[in-house]
Amino acid sequence: MHIGLIGGIGPASTVVYYERLCAIMRERSVPMELTIVQADAPTLVENVRADRPDQQANIYAGLINRLKAAGADCAAITSLGGHFCFEETRKVSALPLVSGVTPLDTYFESQGFQTVGLLGTDIVMRTGLYGQLKRTRALAPDALEEVGQTYLDVALSGRCNDAQREVFVQAGQTMMDQGAQAVILAGTDLNLAFSDIVPDYPIIDALNVHVAILANLACDRVTLDQL
Repeated sequence: MHIGLIGGIGPASTVVYYERLCAIMRERSVPMELTIVQADAPTLVENVRADRPDQQANIYAGLINRLKAAGADCAAITSLGGHFCFEETRKVSALPLVSGVTPLDTYFESQGFQTVGLLGTDIVMRTGLYGQLKRTRALAPDALEEVGQTYLDVALSGRCNDAQREVFVQAGQTMMDQGAQAVILAGTDLNLAFSDIVPDYPIIDALNVHVAILANLACDRVTLDQL
C-alpha cells in the first residue's frame, strides 16, 4: 500500500516518521511506497489556538488531494496535536485517514497501564488525547500551560535545549508521583527531548504506535477495513 504523510508539523517529527518507517520496512525486506507533503506548522498553531478545525481541515484536504494524485492509498497526519480536526478532515478527505490517536487506548490497555501521564500540546494534554482514552485514565501536568508552550517552541524550532528538556522531564516525574504508571510522549516532536536521555520512569512514544500501524499497512499485513 502506498502511504501518504502530511508532514512539516513539525519538521523534526516528519523526519522521525520517515526514519522509523524506513527502518521497519528495511528489516522486513519490503520496498516502501511513500509520499510526503508539507503542511505549514505556524498556520496549524494559529488554527488550533483560534479553534478553527474546519479551516485546518480544508488545508489538509488540499494536501490530501496532492497525495492522492501522487498515488497514495491512505493519508496520515504526522502530529498528534494536528489531529485536533481529525473528524472534520475525515469528512472532506479524498483518502482514508489513519489515526494516530484512536489506537492508543487499546495499546495502553495491552501494556497493563490503567493511568498514564501525557506530554504534548496544550489541547492534547487538556482533553486527554481528545477524549479518546476510554479504558485508560490520563493525567496532565500541573504546569500545563508552561509545558504546552514549551512543546510548541520545540516543535516549531526543531530543537530542544537543556532548559526545555528539564521542563518535560520534571513534568513527567510530577505525573508519576501523582499515580501515572508511564509517561506518554503524546507529541511527535518530543523525541527531540528524550532521544538521548533515560528518565527515572517508563516512557512510551505514541509515534511508534502510529508508525507500526502504517508499516503494517505498507506491508499489506493489515487492511484499512481492519483498523
